[in-house]
Amino acid sequence: MTIRWQLAHGRHLDIGDKALVMGILNVTPDSFSDGGLFNVPDRAIEQAQRMVSEGASIIDVGGESTRPGATPVSPAEEQARVLPVIEALAKAGDTLISVDTYREETARLAVAAGAHIVNDVWGLQREPGIGKLAAETGAGLVIMHTGREREKNPDVIADQFEFLERSLEIAHEAGVRDDQILLDPGFGFAKDSEENLQLMARFSELHALGFPWLVGTSRKRFVGYVSGKDSEARDAATAATSVVLRLKGAALFRVHNVAINADALAVADAIFARETAKSLS
Repeated sequence: MTIRWQLAHGRHLDIGDKALVMGILNVTPDSFSDGGLFNVPDRAIEQAQRMVSEGASIIDVGGESTRPGATPVSPAEEQARVLPVIEALAKAGDTLISVDTYREETARLAVAAGAHIVNDVWGLQREPGIGKLAAETGAGLVIMHTGREREKNPDVIADQFEFLERSLEIAHEAGVRDDQILLDPGFGFAKDSEENLQLMARFSELHALGFPWLVGTSRKRFVGYVSGKDSEARDAATAATSVVLRLKGAALFRVHNVAINADALAVADAIFARETAKSLS
């Protein structure tokens, strides 16, 4: 079944038989695995074009590191980093653009500059006005789970439901339509390695919420815990997590290395299609 994800500026993205890839573009000096590599606009644009050529359907532009212990930046600094890149990408072609921010002001300026999607790592629970912005502009909205700055339920799936049901209430109260929303379980956000692995193993239970899922395991610490590799050497293990999560029904994959994940997901899709056909026969 194909679901049409409605986005800003009259765009949409069909989510269905094939996994989709979102390329990570950190225009920051301090992100955990690629900080400083793309924080000059020209290099950022080149990297975005490379990821699109490798199979990315969306480029996710972030101006503040969300790694544990990262120093927060001011809204003005975040905007100075992301807006020139978003404007340049919007002018360069038809690439779908996401802004990775939890600030309403940054999100509003980013959508005005050409972004189609707001990716909120605080699930509307830091700045609920992002919901109002999405309702006003028609922007696609990624609502992510986090365990930061709160007491978690010890059951990883129960905690997902408790947090995300509140986020969905905020979105609906603001007037956001269901066809604008994707959910993200927030791998790595105040979750230890065992919690992340449990979340992967039980991922299928999350479909009870009734929304498509974006996942972001790319180069995360728990991937290193399993593989024994440093962050820059975790792409193969990341691709393995992408395959597992695709076979459990995840739709969109936020990754640093687009090429290796696109290849791995093509294999997963081939298996997924045959399993689906068998279940329908």
